[in-house]
Amino acid sequence: MTKILLVEDHEELWDFLSRRLRRRGFEVALAHDGQDGLDKARSEQPDVILLDMNLPVMDGWTVARTLRGEAATARIPIIALTAHAMAGDRAKVIEAGCDDYHPKPVDFTRLLSQIDAALLGEMTEARGSAPETPPG
Repeated sequence: MTKILLVEDHEELWDFLSRRLRRRGFEVALAHDGQDGLDKARSEQPDVILLDMNLPVMDGWTVARTLRGEAATARIPIIALTAHAMAGDRAKVIEAGCDDYHPKPVDFTRLLSQIDAALLGEMTEARGSAPETPPG
């Protein structure tokens, strides 16, 4: 089963997303602040991380940079969740180490497409590396 780590501090959003993701067959781990998200990414080794960028304790920007700097978590796809939808925001989250960007409010159908792309390795180009060719 595919495991998603949802790092989100707003109860309404993490409740909504976790329930809908579980109904779609995903295993969902939750973290409610940046440090908890970092710790769970290290221990849970999720397949994809949905990361709010404005978090208490440690912001999402720091979490993403830290995860990219550690061998054990460097290749886990990260989709940034942010209320910021200004020009240049996508580039900023990619620069911080995220693979993709999803502005709030969440469009669940679009988010599912982004999760599928992450699982297929189709977002690695965003960080400047070519997608891996699967064996066989």
